[in-house]
Amino acid sequence: MAAAARKCGQHGAARPRAGQFLFAVLAVAVGVVAGSRVASAENVTSARAAYITNQLGNSLSVVDLTAGKQAAEIAIGGKPAGIALSPDGMRAYVAAPESREVVAVDTASQAVVKRAVVGQGPLGIAVNPQSGAVYVADWYEHRLYAIDPQTLSITASVATGQSPSGVAVTADGKTILTADRDSNQVSLIDAATFKVTGTIETGERPFGVTMDDTSGRAYTANVASNSMTVLDVKAGTRLRDIPVGLRPYAIARAGNRLFVTNQHAESVSVIDATTFDALKTIRVGSFPEGIEADPSGQAVWVACWDANTLEKIDVETLAVTGRITVGEGPRAFGKFLR
Repeated sequence: MAAAARKCGQHGAARPRAGQFLFAVLAVAVGVVAGSRVASAENVTSARAAYITNQLGNSLSVVDLTAGKQAAEIAIGGKPAGIALSPDGMRAYVAAPESREVVAVDTASQAVVKRAVVGQGPLGIAVNPQSGAVYVADWYEHRLYAIDPQTLSITASVATGQSPSGVAVTADGKTILTADRDSNQVSLIDAATFKVTGTIETGERPFGVTMDDTSGRAYTANVASNSMTVLDVKAGTRLRDIPVGLRPYAIARAGNRLFVTNQHAESVSVIDATTFDALKTIRVGSFPEGIEADPSGQAVWVACWDANTLEKIDVETLAVTGRITVGEGPRAFGKFLR
């Protein structure tokens, strides 16, 4: 079943039917965009929980990272893919493309508290770290929606490039980025006016987009050109492309290292964030997708879709130091650590 789902829409040549919206498309992160968190272990604690969307299992896994095990599995439906957390960590927002819904989960009670239809194909999702507004990329309607974090009602929308996937937001909450896969670009959107202020060309078929506020750069994982594009967000320019593994999906930064999940290579590429030299390729579980850096800066966590695992990579040794079994077909496309 997993192999068949992964094949659907894999190279973006054909638009899948609504009932087949499994989003093994090329790469369904960013969101997982996978977020960039650069912090020192002295003043920031490690994440205690992870919220992992399981697309084949139609569920959200709640993972106790301290105990190293799945603590709960919440029924979501709709082939969930994208994930984002509220600034206070009390809500998890899930994009379920097949049911065309955004689903809000209370992280304390571990229960679904709200559902709302948003567009035709909600995929990437992110939360504004300042206002708490939720942003949802619609793969089919080629739009970005802003929704109220409590009611999930649409408050604004704007046209993006074709098939937006990953979504990221700058730390000051002023700029939203979408990875427009079929336009080979990133759209820059003003969060206050909700208007596109510019676009930046990327490699072929960008999927995950990550904002790196430490450097003012953003990175896209380009699934068709097997590369990572480095963007200067303020200048609105493309700086360079860096070769990575086969079918890159999402990117995270920890310390001075960038970690890129390579779906079809069953690996994570490690790149120096200053020189952009390749440092190592780490073997992980089959079909790695969502990735996020632990706020301590000591680890990154990777969801492996075909292996049904959440895997921990030590940032210093660049070795896999833990594997946790989660639900079926984990994507974790976005920011999933709390």
